[in-house]
Amino acid sequence: MLIVNVKEEESIDRALKRYKRKVHATRLIKEIRRRQQFEKPSVLKRHERLNAMYREKYYNSNM
Repeated sequence: MLIVNVKEEESIDRALKRYKRKVHATRLIKEIRRRQQFEKPSVLKRHERLNAMYREKYYNSNM
């Protein structure tokens, strides 16, 4: 859980902006979305392999 201390005479909008920046920096939203549905380790490895093959093919075709 992220905590943002509101300083004296600081507007709520400014504190909210700092909170949003912190959430974005920690990639909290991405992690929550990833954990919503379980994927087997074998499926994760397959996705990684397919992404690596795609990247390799993409970079080799552009050179």
